Amino acid sequence: MNHEDPVLLNTEGRIRHITLNRPRALNALNHAMVLRIDEALAEAEADDTVAAVLITGAGERGLCAGGDIRSIHEDARAGGGASLDFWRDEYRLNARIARFPKPYVAIMDGIVMGGGVGVSAHGDVRVVTERSRIAMPETGIGFVPDVGGTHLLGAAPGELGTHLALTADAVGASDALLCGLADHFVPSQTLAGLTTELAACGTAAEVAETVRRHAAPAPDGELAGHREWIDSCYAADSVEEILDRLDNSGVPAAKESAETIRAKSPTALKVTLAALRRARRLDSLEAVLDQEYRTSCTAFTRPDLVEGVRAQIIDKDRSPRWSPAGLAEVTEADVARFFAPLGPERELGLDSGSRVAD
Repeated sequence: MNHEDPVLLNTEGRIRHITLNRPRALNALNHAMVLRIDEALAEAEADDTVAAVLITGAGERGLCAGGDIRSIHEDARAGGGASLDFWRDEYRLNARIARFPKPYVAIMDGIVMGGGVGVSAHGDVRVVTERSRIAMPETGIGFVPDVGGTHLLGAAPGELGTHLALTADAVGASDALLCGLADHFVPSQTLAGLTTELAACGTAAEVAETVRRHAAPAPDGELAGHREWIDSCYAADSVEEILDRLDNSGVPAAKESAETIRAKSPTALKVTLAALRRARRLDSLEAVLDQEYRTSCTAFTRPDLVEGVRAQIIDKDRSPRWSPAGLAEVTEADVARFFAPLGPERELGLDSGSRVAD
């Protein structure tokens, strides 16, 4: 094992340990990392001596801050296409994780955003700590939730997922559990002990029991106390109506959410709402990933992605100039273009037999 590799692999007992190893970049994913993780999972699936997989992030700051957005920004500015290849393999990896036949344990400690959610929240044993901050922040950079994020958020209770998708807000452990993004809270100081004990596990039942033994009640969250206005306001059929309901709810937190949403890309907001509603009617994660690949490919060609990354990541002036600048200027036809078929040779094609449920 070369400790300079961006993905470290080692086996402890019967556990194959995958470590994302770019701590200076908060373990942001690049294409080579995605391919290496996918290869590692294929090997672990075929290896009868491997009982489970454990994924963690190097460093103290988090599991993974998402995809390497600077590289995507440079690719989009140059009119390239490498990012489309990256997303194709990344979304295929997300699907593999969700269908992995052995326990897939994800330690979602610290920052877990975007692509970091994709390599963790589709697993079947998802652990959060008091340091966890989990988000799908795409609307803030002119993008649309991907890596199966619309599938996960669409399945959250009530309209919690809509709230998180439009605001791009990060949540802590308790709210991640409430939204179905995680399964267990484990205090960070006991993670080392959990990892050690997992190495002694030889069956799925032993893995599950070991995690449960280390689990504890999570600190109180925030979203449960806001369910009434969230479910009422975000049930509206358009972003404009959602904002109107938030503004007129009489709840200060709702009005703050409205102001947060207004700072996001108008196009991304409308496409995100449509993607979430459509994801709820699709009959598989694979079908949702196929849809997300279409929205991602279209967003890649639109000006808001380059501008959003510039404002938030590159120049950090936090003053994006969205195009169009207002929600009223984003038409139904503009939104529909994000969901149009890409053509047989360009489609992701994870679930060619999928359908939209009635």
